[in-house]
Amino acid sequence: MKKIVRTSTVPQSLNTFCKGMLKELSQEYEVVAVSSYGYALDEIVEREGVRAIAVPMERHISLRKDLKSLWQMWKVLRREKPDMVHSMTPKAGLITMVAGWLTGVPVRVHTFTGLVWPTSTGLKRRILMATDWLTCACATHVIPEGEGVKNDLLSHHITRKPIKVLGHGNVMGINLDNYNPEHFNYNHNEGFTFVFVGRIVRDKGINELVSAFDRLHRECNQTRLVLVGGREDKLDPVSSATIERINRGDGIEAVGRQSDVRPYYAQADALVFPSYREGFPNVVIEAGAMGLASIVTDINGSREIIIDGKNGVIVPPRDEEALYQAMKRFVEHPDVVASLAAQARPLIASRYEQGYVRQCLYDFYHEVLS
Repeated sequence: MKKIVRTSTVPQSLNTFCKGMLKELSQEYEVVAVSSYGYALDEIVEREGVRAIAVPMERHISLRKDLKSLWQMWKVLRREKPDMVHSMTPKAGLITMVAGWLTGVPVRVHTFTGLVWPTSTGLKRRILMATDWLTCACATHVIPEGEGVKNDLLSHHITRKPIKVLGHGNVMGINLDNYNPEHFNYNHNEGFTFVFVGRIVRDKGINELVSAFDRLHRECNQTRLVLVGGREDKLDPVSSATIERINRGDGIEAVGRQSDVRPYYAQADALVFPSYREGFPNVVIEAGAMGLASIVTDINGSREIIIDGKNGVIVPPRDEEALYQAMKRFVEHPDVVASLAAQARPLIASRYEQGYVRQCLYDFYHEVLS
């Protein structure tokens, strides 16, 4: 039985994106999960029935700690002798691919679920591009989560290796039975409810979203914005003006991080997701599966899931005025929203059903491990 080591920087990534997948893979391969330690790593062991090994890894650049992580990953791979290592998330990708190359792991795969450097500047941008270049150089196979990520990798010369998107993109797929609006029966409030799901940080476009909604709500007080997600004030804080508007609560309800976001989709009339950068946002797929029309920005992933005028509307990133106008149009034209929403779930089902997405990965594994 061949051995596969799957890695991520923090265990929550494996616990979320590979839920159920590791158990399925273990029917054919010996599977080992590697990430920093956390309660989610214990959950993986219990639910998936695979072994797990903790290797501390920092999400941000820290040369001393990164070298220590590389040393520990090298020891793990040297001891385990896997046939394949497959990493996701930036730091785990760098450390795993370098350690895999140093230890001679035959198949070294990294999945880019998103790129950080396109929205960075100066020295930080150059460092991030260099680390992605090194990750690709040490990998034998590179999987971009979507066509946008693929184009960025190739056009900025991060890699010259042949790379392809598996299926229509996305690494997790969607359980259509789990995300089914028919399972929820809510009486919608009067007016129009927008929902945002994600981290409450600057890069998700929260400053523009809250400001645009504040303006819209002053013109039409039968509007509501529900923010589902936790703040990360130390990593990527939103502005003080945004915090003040959220705390004021005029039509805005911040419910924090939730273990089950489906009820919030079910109670909403539309998703609004004005992020600056993504790889392939699962939030937009989830909302579509729940039958919601979406307003998204013209960025990687979002513009692949949303077809402008078919299942949602696409606006420029960082453009508060365009965002406001799109939200206003949704409020004033419920017939347009209903038409977009009617096509949302069928389009998601045709491209991102979980079984199909996973089978694309399993077929790739069979190909490279044969």
